[in-house]
Amino acid sequence: MYINLISCDAQRPDKRAIAKCIAEISVNVSDSLANEFTEILLEGDVIDIELNDKSKGSGLRALRKLEIDYEIVE
Repeated sequence: MYINLISCDAQRPDKRAIAKCIAEISVNVSDSLANEFTEILLEGDVIDIELNDKSKGSGLRALRKLEIDYEIVE
């Protein structure tokens, strides 16, 4: 499943937690790439990632907890 990470609405976003979440829930994203994605997301650009099939539900919950808006792409 693919999702677009649209924005982060947290007042003080935790970059380290966001990067860790992205690295854990996505397919073929290293820690350094997750850090780059986090910077891009916080600058206001959309990120497209593929979720692991086995962590879809928990991954989406983690994104909501970090106040990251996303949309599911079919």
